[in-house]
Amino acid sequence: MYHPTVDRVKNLLASHQIEFDFFDHEPVRTSEEAAKVRTGYSINQGAKALIVKVTGRVGVETYLMLVLPGDKRFDSKLAKSSLEAKAMRFATEAEVSSLTQGVQVGGVPPFGSLFSLPTFVDPLVLANEKIVFNAGDRCASIGIASQDYLKVENPTVLAIVSD
Repeated sequence: MYHPTVDRVKNLLASHQIEFDFFDHEPVRTSEEAAKVRTGYSINQGAKALIVKVTGRVGVETYLMLVLPGDKRFDSKLAKSSLEAKAMRFATEAEVSSLTQGVQVGGVPPFGSLFSLPTFVDPLVLANEKIVFNAGDRCASIGIASQDYLKVENPTVLAIVSD
C-alpha cells in the first residue's frame, strides 16, 4: 500500500493527459539506490526534491521545494545566492512530514504545488528529454517527459547546483 500522495501525483498527471512510466520497487532513499531500480533511466535523469527553509532579505521565513538532478550535489551557497536568501537550511524530517502530509524524506515528489510550496528546478534537470522521480513513496517512481513536468508544475527555473 502506497502513501496517498502517489495517487495524487498520478491523478495530477492524468488530469493533464500526461503519459508516464510507473515503477513499483523496493524502498529507496538515495538517488544511487533509485537508479538501480528504474529500468531505462540513468541517475542523471533522476529529479530529486529537497525542501528547504529560507529566510529572505526582509527576514520572512518560508519553505521552498528545490528540484535537482540525481547525479549532482546541492550547492547551498549557489542556491542561497540565486534565491537572494539571508539564510537557508534543509527542512527537518518532522517538517517534511508535516508539510507533505506524511511523505518520508526520500519519497517526496518534485511537485511543490501539491503541498502549496513554491518550486524551483535546476536547468540541468530539464536538459534531459525524460526525468524520473519518487512519486510520494520510497517504493514508487514515475518517469515523464521533462517538458510535461514543466507544463504540469510550472516551476521557476533557477541554478541551484554546480555543474
